[in-house]
Amino acid sequence: MTAFRIDVPQAVLDDLAERLARTRWPDSITGGEDDWSWGTPLAALRSLVDRWADGYDWRRTEARLNALRHELHEIDGVGIHLVRAGTPGATPLLLLHGWPDSFLRFEKAIPLLSERFDLVVPSIPGYGFSERPASPGFGPDRVADLLAATMSKLGFGSFGVHGGDIGSTIAEAVALRHPDRVIGLHLGDVPFWHRYTVDAATLDADENAFVQRMAEWFQTEGAYALLQRTKPQTLAYGLTDSPVALAAWFLEKFRAWSDCDGDVYSRFSRDELLDDLMVYWVTGTAASAARYYRDASLRQIDPASRVSAPTGFAIFPRDINPAPRQFAERFFDVRRWTRMPRGGHFGPWEEPALFAGEVTAFFDELG
Repeated sequence: MTAFRIDVPQAVLDDLAERLARTRWPDSITGGEDDWSWGTPLAALRSLVDRWADGYDWRRTEARLNALRHELHEIDGVGIHLVRAGTPGATPLLLLHGWPDSFLRFEKAIPLLSERFDLVVPSIPGYGFSERPASPGFGPDRVADLLAATMSKLGFGSFGVHGGDIGSTIAEAVALRHPDRVIGLHLGDVPFWHRYTVDAATLDADENAFVQRMAEWFQTEGAYALLQRTKPQTLAYGLTDSPVALAAWFLEKFRAWSDCDGDVYSRFSRDELLDDLMVYWVTGTAASAARYYRDASLRQIDPASRVSAPTGFAIFPRDINPAPRQFAERFFDVRRWTRMPRGGHFGPWEEPALFAGEVTAFFDELG
């Protein structure tokens, strides 16, 4: 283990400032400043980029994040970044982020969970301050094994795990591959891959409607995932070379997937969004994060696999097409199913108190 401190070289920040100043903006033929139907509109993006170029202070963010306890661990030759927090001797809890967020997904919830849990918040390999994989094969199963090994190295024989977005698939893989160690699994969604494993003839009306909505969603909103799981290297050049391209790629998702009623800046401040962008920009991990989708698409798993660990779900209403409970029960031992009163895809970030209360209640019920 190596103690870690975020310390971005000034040359990286100077280069970013120069790139923002030299932005070559496209034209637009959309129906207006608030028309997102063609993609991220100029007005919304320029508002964010203007703040990035003038007023945003990374050093302030860096100091705030360095108040957390950061560690780097080498696990099977891969460097894993962790944020550690909570109470030693309490229930160990592994918190797994998604895309296009980062460990920042849990920053606001950490102090709310710290009394009840001994928290381990990794950056997924290829994301943020964890090492970028140099070869294919780092899908959810490989990552799950790395994280289980990380928990062993930290001295945790058994532990709880929570995940959302790609983190939910990784969390599920931890529970499937290490069933004797996971005392409880908590998820923010039913991992999307399950929609490909079911026989439509066995689904009830609500489940069929869910699967149909997901198919329609992937046709209208899922182009990003199709590109990232097929030709991610083509996308990598723009996301790595242009901060504005990265901002446009991410901003569309934060607006579409959060509980913001169409106004992304009513849910996230510009600085909060920029903090997340900076985690990817200063580490150069936008490309490796996109490549994860390709690795994830190549996994081989028995469609009949069922998680034996008791499982709880926090279903936020403005998340991407929430599944019905009966669909989840096909794959999980569902002990708690809570439809949250508000919040979206980034639930722990959007509604940290609601999230922390729900996670605590689930593990309290397990005893």
